[in-house]
Amino acid sequence: MLDSGELRGALRLYLCTDRVLALGRPIAEAVEAAVAGGVTMVQLREKEASTGEFYRIALEIKALTGRLHVPLVINDRLDIALAVEAEGLHMGRSDLPLPAARRLAGGKMFIGVSASTVEEALLAQAQGADYLGVGAVYPTGSKADAGAAIGLRGLAEICAAVKIPVVGIGGVNRGNAAEVMKTGAAGIAVISGILSQPDTGEAARDLRTVLDAFADSSGGRGVGEAE
Repeated sequence: MLDSGELRGALRLYLCTDRVLALGRPIAEAVEAAVAGGVTMVQLREKEASTGEFYRIALEIKALTGRLHVPLVINDRLDIALAVEAEGLHMGRSDLPLPAARRLAGGKMFIGVSASTVEEALLAQAQGADYLGVGAVYPTGSKADAGAAIGLRGLAEICAAVKIPVVGIGGVNRGNAAEVMKTGAAGIAVISGILSQPDTGEAARDLRTVLDAFADSSGGRGVGEAE
């Protein structure tokens, strides 16, 4: 399992997949190009796939991310995460309770949890979450369950309230990525900002350039760490 420093670094540019938004391209092809462009972590999301189909896709993506040395996170499905030996699991607020998932997973993987309020974030931290996916920061159509946007202020309040790393998700793109990082987030999570672009590698490269420039200009501060 990644240590806390490795996890924080891997969260910088976090790609969440959605085959519907990939413009008809094979998801493995789109992911491989995005990782080559600078994506540092991949979350596989398959809300509509059967268990068997999800497992087959996860095996393919795990082989790819393993070869490219990027952590793979499975959305929602602990069974799939364990079966393909993914590095991480991401859970929503309506999924299996975190303590139960941790018992089943043991120390085999890190676990992230979605949150949109300080109360949810503090509860997830108390229950042992390793990181938080927080949002939606901006209005977005990429996730049907994203809820109302919490804005940069809401994200900043959560970053200040917890000690574990936070990733901002929801409507994040090249034009606003630096503003998201200024809240104290460790990174950004992106779906359509990469997958729905003509060239996923170029889109990832553009975002990574912004994130790296922010990190350089801030001396590492604001990237999930206090001054």
